[in-house]
Amino acid sequence: MENAARGASSMDRARRMLDRGEIPPAALVGATVSRSWERCLGAGLVPFGRLNAEDRISTSRLKETLERRRELLTRARPVMDYLYAQVRGSGSMVVLADEQGVLIEALGDAEFVERASRVALKPGASWHETNRGTNAIGTAIVEGTAVLVHGAEHFLEHNRFLTCAAAPVTGSDGRILGVIDVSGHHRVRHPHTSGLVSAASHMIENRLFELHHESQMRLRLHPQAEGIGTLAEGLVALAEDGRIAGANHAARVLLDLRAEDIGRKAIGSFLSLDMPSLCDLAHRQNGRVAPTVTRAGRQLCLRIEPGSRIAPAHRRDAPRELPLRDALADLDTGDETMKLVIERARKVAGKPIPILLQGESGAGKERVSAAIHASGPRKDAPFIAVNCAALPEHLIESELFGYAPGAFTGARREGSPGRIREANGGTLFLDEIGDMPLSLQSRLLRVLQEREVVPLGGGKPAKVDFALIAASHKPLKAEVEAGRFRSDLYYRLNGLTLKLPALRARTDFMAIVARMLAAFEPDKSLMLAPDVAAAFARYRWPGNLRQLSNALLFACAVVDPGEVMIGWRHLPDDLIEDLQDIDAPAASEGDDGSEAASLRASSDSMIERAVLASEGNMSEAARRLGISRNTLYRRLKSCPRPRPKMRSGEPPLQ
Repeated sequence: MENAARGASSMDRARRMLDRGEIPPAALVGATVSRSWERCLGAGLVPFGRLNAEDRISTSRLKETLERRRELLTRARPVMDYLYAQVRGSGSMVVLADEQGVLIEALGDAEFVERASRVALKPGASWHETNRGTNAIGTAIVEGTAVLVHGAEHFLEHNRFLTCAAAPVTGSDGRILGVIDVSGHHRVRHPHTSGLVSAASHMIENRLFELHHESQMRLRLHPQAEGIGTLAEGLVALAEDGRIAGANHAARVLLDLRAEDIGRKAIGSFLSLDMPSLCDLAHRQNGRVAPTVTRAGRQLCLRIEPGSRIAPAHRRDAPRELPLRDALADLDTGDETMKLVIERARKVAGKPIPILLQGESGAGKERVSAAIHASGPRKDAPFIAVNCAALPEHLIESELFGYAPGAFTGARREGSPGRIREANGGTLFLDEIGDMPLSLQSRLLRVLQEREVVPLGGGKPAKVDFALIAASHKPLKAEVEAGRFRSDLYYRLNGLTLKLPALRARTDFMAIVARMLAAFEPDKSLMLAPDVAAAFARYRWPGNLRQLSNALLFACAVVDPGEVMIGWRHLPDDLIEDLQDIDAPAASEGDDGSEAASLRASSDSMIERAVLASEGNMSEAARRLGISRNTLYRRLKSCPRPRPKMRSGEPPLQ
């Protein structure tokens, strides 16, 4: 009782300080709550603030959120049922939120659920810290760890009747996918709730891991042999080249593995076994546990599960139905936004619904449109792509609608059917539709409405049947408002709008690089050098996939026979300059900065060695480095080290 009274007194002092706009010290409220209250005050929240109706998303947005996090919800529901069975009858509820703090599922005791709804603790409401102040869900997202917020520790006064324990659910790439939470009345606080919630989050994470990495080699790790197969085991999935494709929370702790290492670093950087050794051990181990050691010297026990791609010779699995693989599935390299684009595109492929693709230039709009066509029932019919921005204005009409014989000077004697009629039975893709002149937009609208086309110069209308996909890097809605695009045509095109993410916003960058290199040089095992990979990952790629593809094509063309590592000398000059201009301190935020800090130093050292090896011959050094002599001079001029001596007769640095 005395301890409880002392704790209540400390919290009263802390609340009084908070009401005055002061940040209580960690000694009063704990470090996590103190940091959170400081963030809340900085965001302009006030403890006695009212509920904001805008914090609850619309029904349509909630449906979209549920669709986007369908895998999480599906894997979490059985765990939520189990968790609720542990707290049933205690006046509590179990809640699942997405990575933005939006509640997507809840179940609990009816009386408490009804009271919780008065403070918007129900699906569709946002409980991010910036909206609801300090609370277990929102604060767990910001802190990236399990959080317990009890009673008056909640920033907003009207939430202090709650006691909440939450833990983030992370994907195998280390990103937060959502949060699992148990909330109840502060008078029924139970000391074991935090442990239950953390265990539940690990259960969900492991279920998602097994789903995503079933076909890959998997490592099960634990300091003790008895820990293999338990909830506390570390799980690691490996790509065929040995790179770490995924890891659960326990594995990241055991191996000192950072989220940014996933997809980039090989398992040999963390374990004393590389990929060939693991493959050999998998064939000999036959499911038994074997000892291993980490690069940091930690002793671990290991069991290898080869997966369907690297199966032991003696394995005789029953054949199973393979998942659907088509052109759309081939676009999926792990990014959640692209996964949603693919899923939505698949649902309308073959249906009479026009598709509008929006996204930056080079983001892959034509590739996506071709994949939609190739994955639908019209795949054996023509796919006709027309770039409306690439055609001269006076030719667009004849190119699209065709023309009768002798329709104009220079016309072919037999006339032309036009691209729309060529697409009959198949798919018509109108790229950069936003650049189509207004005068032709009305003709196109008529074709879409009447499903027939009349060629220039007259003639009998021809019936046409095609699937329509349009694309533009311009925001067409804004173009309509500015009067540069017809609103009736916009709404005719906008049956389903799919927004493609820019390359810099995608989470599957290294997977895209690996797939491109494999496509360009299928007989080589090309990969990026570590410092080049780090620079690529930080670069913004204004030209998106098109720019990356051109850079890797160039690298593949100049790499020497027998080389497997793409380094600086294999890159185009202009890209090297852009990569070396990246602000290294800003780019290294969130890690120890060693890679970012060494990027320029590695480049300088490489240049220095090339000049010395060429005995001061700048032309030879530039040739060795794969850059122009002007670029070499510019880099030497900015080099902080003593400049290497040039050979006599070389022009001086300008």
